[in-house]
Amino acid sequence: MARKRRISVTMLSSYLYCARKLFLERVLGLFEPEKAALVKGSIRHETYDGANQVEEKIVTSIKEGEGFEDIYNKYAKIYSTLLRQSITKNKYRLRKIKLPLIDAYHEIWPFFKRESEIRALNIYKFIVKSNLYGLELWDKLIPKVESEKKIASDELELKGIVDKIEIYPEGYVPVELKTGSMPKEGVWPGHRVQIGAYALMMEEKYGKEIKEAFVHYLDSDERRQVVVNPFLKEEVKELKDKVRKLLEGSKIPERADNQNKCRKCGLKNKCFDENFLKGLLDRRAKEKQKN
Repeated sequence: MARKRRISVTMLSSYLYCARKLFLERVLGLFEPEKAALVKGSIRHETYDGANQVEEKIVTSIKEGEGFEDIYNKYAKIYSTLLRQSITKNKYRLRKIKLPLIDAYHEIWPFFKRESEIRALNIYKFIVKSNLYGLELWDKLIPKVESEKKIASDELELKGIVDKIEIYPEGYVPVELKTGSMPKEGVWPGHRVQIGAYALMMEEKYGKEIKEAFVHYLDSDERRQVVVNPFLKEEVKELKDKVRKLLEGSKIPERADNQNKCRKCGLKNKCFDENFLKGLLDRRAKEKQKN
């Protein structure tokens, strides 16, 4: 029996947000113009990931006698360098949204300044408690962090990239990084399902139960807990089946009930043009007949 194509975990959250938009993008091949929030979010992700990859080098470079300010400066220097590199890498995307490179830096830097302070303080407190430095400090430091970890499951028919995995002696904790607003309580439904899917795949990969996960809302600098229970696991599996049915079908879903989603959607004009969409569907049907 042929193996089914794995579905990207991000499609689960996209389906919950607007199934119609997911169909337009993934089935009809329509994509909305880039938005400032998306571009800045990508830059933050890249910078955050880059810092995680060199954290061992930062920690092992800390020498006896160095205080909080010294450790903070090490992190701030790395974050500033990585942020500038990511902004330069994404300069054409920034030009499209008419955001000057220097403005992008000043808008994003406050988050990484705060992140430098948090990480430096955590390390400094650990040093005061343990009196360890260099490689020994890194070996004993908890938690260790892996970032941008690719993960897939043939059994679940899912694939994705976990933003961050915190590794503790007793197990693993997935963390998803999100930009934009957060709800008054808990996490947005799409974010809950996304981190839940990662937890399921991690349980399969590492052979350990994942009891909790977190969504870190970067703009608010707040982590929200997601309890990984049987209800969430079942929801992920059911949603995966719905997404597969959508991707393999030819019926356009209804528009979202929340009209606020439509107002700020870059595909609104095409989405509301029923004749245009019918033409795309007819063309797609003819192409499938030829194949």
